Amino acid sequence: MSDERIETIRDKIGTYPDFPKPGILFRDIFSVLSDPPSFGVLIKLMEERVKKLCPEVDVIMGLESRGFVLGAPLALTLNKPFVPMRKKGKLPGKLKQVSYTLEYGTDVFEAQEDGIKKGQIVVIVDDLLATGGTMSAAHELVSSMGGKVALCLVVIELTELKGSEKVNAPLETILKY
Repeated sequence: MSDERIETIRDKIGTYPDFPKPGILFRDIFSVLSDPPSFGVLIKLMEERVKKLCPEVDVIMGLESRGFVLGAPLALTLNKPFVPMRKKGKLPGKLKQVSYTLEYGTDVFEAQEDGIKKGQIVVIVDDLLATGGTMSAAHELVSSMGGKVALCLVVIELTELKGSEKVNAPLETILKY
């Protein structure tokens, strides 16, 4: 049985050909976020997935930047702490960091050192899984902080890019393209 709420979200996803460069078909969640009923449905779907697949979650980590927009209300709904993972130089205090490779170079992600405590169960949230590099780096960062990634939750997965092959934890996707 299909969930018509998922089709409601799919119908709201923006599609932009040739963005950010020719040949790319960009899938955008901002049109979902700009419609409060759809945004509420999306957060409810995410909440249900976490409660079903990872009821023992301790922390929600959101990846810069759309993962913040999704992860923070999800954490609030679940009554769990929210921890942002940001690009280097954007967070104050003592930080843990991880370097990762992109198709055009390297980058560094950081999280505040005390955001995840040893042994805590973490759900990582982002809007999109493409090549898997960002999610893989997030998993590495959580592990270096002593946390255990129990679930990676994304709204959109671009299956032809095979990013799920790089994810070393259970992956749950709302929409696949």
